[in-house]
Amino acid sequence: MTKSSAQLWERFQKYYTEFPSLGLALDLSRMNFPEGFFASIEPRLQQAFTEMAELEKGAIANPDEKRMVGHYWLRNPALAPTPAIRDEIERTLADIQSFAAQVHQGVIRGLGGPFKRLLLIGIGGSALGPQFVARALGNPHSDKLALHFFDNTDPDGMDRVLAEIGTGLAQTLCLVISKSGGTQETRNGMLEAEAAFKRAGLNFGSQAVAITSSGSQLDKYAEKWLKRFPMWDWVGGRTSELSAVGLLPAALQGLDIIGMLDGARKCDNLTRLPDTQSNPAALLAAMWYYIGNGKGSKNMVVLPYKDRLELFSKYLQQLIMESLGKALDRDGREVHQGITVFGNKGSTDQHSYIQQLRDGLENFFAVFIEVLRDRQGQSMQVAEGVTSGDFLDGFYQGTRRALYENGRESLSVIVNVVSPFTIGLLIALFERAVGFYASLININAYHQPGVESGKKAAAQVIDLQLKVLASLDSQPATVKQIADKIGSDQVETIFKICEHLAANARIAKAAGATPFEANYQRL
Repeated sequence: MTKSSAQLWERFQKYYTEFPSLGLALDLSRMNFPEGFFASIEPRLQQAFTEMAELEKGAIANPDEKRMVGHYWLRNPALAPTPAIRDEIERTLADIQSFAAQVHQGVIRGLGGPFKRLLLIGIGGSALGPQFVARALGNPHSDKLALHFFDNTDPDGMDRVLAEIGTGLAQTLCLVISKSGGTQETRNGMLEAEAAFKRAGLNFGSQAVAITSSGSQLDKYAEKWLKRFPMWDWVGGRTSELSAVGLLPAALQGLDIIGMLDGARKCDNLTRLPDTQSNPAALLAAMWYYIGNGKGSKNMVVLPYKDRLELFSKYLQQLIMESLGKALDRDGREVHQGITVFGNKGSTDQHSYIQQLRDGLENFFAVFIEVLRDRQGQSMQVAEGVTSGDFLDGFYQGTRRALYENGRESLSVIVNVVSPFTIGLLIALFERAVGFYASLININAYHQPGVESGKKAAAQVIDLQLKVLASLDSQPATVKQIADKIGSDQVETIFKICEHLAANARIAKAAGATPFEANYQRL
């Protein structure tokens, strides 16, 4: 049931909170939680504060792999549980700054001269964070290097990126990011890039840098490359943006990485306090718990009203969904938890899926991201007394109101400006909200068994493909005959394999009476 304007104003004053030290505000007034909700959840939140404090002290938070979780130490090395970890963090930051400066000065250069481009090769957390930050803070007129990404094992996608680089490979620095060095998508991208450099008559290793774990496959492979930076087992991919994974590409692009770290550190300082009403991360986690009944029963639709934040929803998809999407709780009970995250940007969505959000299924809540400052400098008026930014603000407020009038709940995160400081604080804010929420629902936010099972399944398909190829000869065979020959009951998978191989002219196909009676043979 919606409220009158007077009631809404009263509720807004009660549940709109500013955090001046961060240039941040949080508006929970359009969430319909009842009076007494915060009192009811306070014991759970206090437990979450305690667990977070233990995590920051170095408690084993990933029992599957017996690992600590220390992404909070990255922006405040003094919190690290050992002097060795503290020194590693500080030394790596200094190395990043020194390396970037040498690249910008042309001391470290490619065969064709000073580097002008950076090709980042990674997947998941090794690409999403850098992509988000590059889009949010980059400026084509001031960026030191233009960024390109191999973030998938799609050959056509890699060809498109290489076409964008064109003849500029001799001035392209390559950055390969993989903790284990065995991530297949990243390895494929590295090999494709290496082949492109070879075709251009270039030495890939002399223009390549690795970020990986000490002693990994990639660490050994990259021994003669320009440089290697560390990835630590206590930093997960989805929380790695403020490690070398995100800081090195940002520094090479010419962005203010110290400003990002400062924003994250100051957000950590505030969200570390065990006072719910003064802690924006705790308030966010509480709202997620309320809206989904502690079961994630409603989807989160992230709507940043700023083009620079377009990739924030994509970044949050991994952070939130990989952290919270778990079958079992910490006691081994089957719970199937998680929050599904969607999003694009406002006001683009006025013309796409806002229609369903307003009038369709009530299976979501909206998280608006509002940026108060429109641009650097003054804006022209597009109508008497009105700028383009005024219209953007009007669309935000209008959408928020339209959703609420139809019983759709939302919360708003308001920041003053998009800056390195702001990006750092947003990363830290949602990282800690995820940690708090995981405690509230009693799941482990810091492992990812589903991801590992997907990798194993993919490896099984590749293994089966090799058997299929080995079985084919000059005699045509149907997929059932192939399956019988290699002793596999995975006929559907064999059909998909053969169709893919035939479409890429790696085997021959003769059509049959039905798709499943087609014959395949070696070329």
